[in-house]
Amino acid sequence: MTKAIIFDMDGTLFQTNQVLEASLEDTFQKLRKINKWEGDAPLAEYQQIMGVPLPKVWETLLPEFTPYERNEVDALFLDRLISHIKNGRGALYPGVKETMGQLTNQGFSVSIASNGLKRYLQTIVEYYRLNSWVTETFSIEQIDSLDKSSLVQEIIRKHHIQEGAVVGDRLSDIRAAKENGLTAVGCRFDFAQEEELAQADHVIEDLRELKHVLPLLEGTTYP
Repeated sequence: MTKAIIFDMDGTLFQTNQVLEASLEDTFQKLRKINKWEGDAPLAEYQQIMGVPLPKVWETLLPEFTPYERNEVDALFLDRLISHIKNGRGALYPGVKETMGQLTNQGFSVSIASNGLKRYLQTIVEYYRLNSWVTETFSIEQIDSLDKSSLVQEIIRKHHIQEGAVVGDRLSDIRAAKENGLTAVGCRFDFAQEEELAQADHVIEDLRELKHVLPLLEGTTYP
């Protein structure tokens, strides 16, 4: 039987807040220079919808922009995020490597399923050397529907997962777990919302608390 823990990335493993504001400001400063934006970068609005796929982000933040213009902004934002990560401005949450090490020692495979783009995710995995524990990193861009439940379904199919959990901070993670017969572990971290966490099977405030949830998974099989 394959046991697996599937982690979200932003706001679960990676403290996105540490690079988000600078990357967003860089992006919107460029838009100001070409007279495409006035005022502050919409940081609060972005934080509110954190966790949705980037195309949805730009549709929300830039409703007057054409699809082509949004793609241009998306590419610029991605470049700025990656630059800040490589320059060491980001950070993992406490206990990420310790927890992943414990999971693999207990026989769990570890995967990442994120609404982030693949190049961004791979930058984080490589910079923080998570490949020692992570079997595979999956991006929402691999699924036409841009639906995280479908992405998790693909992970389950590919790796023959029969037992485990999805660990994340937003409702999309919780739904992805429940719609695929896995345990939903909510993280009360930076972007989490209480009304969403209320739907999780378990809620943790530190990744190192996951070891207290894992015994509850033992011996449980899923359809």
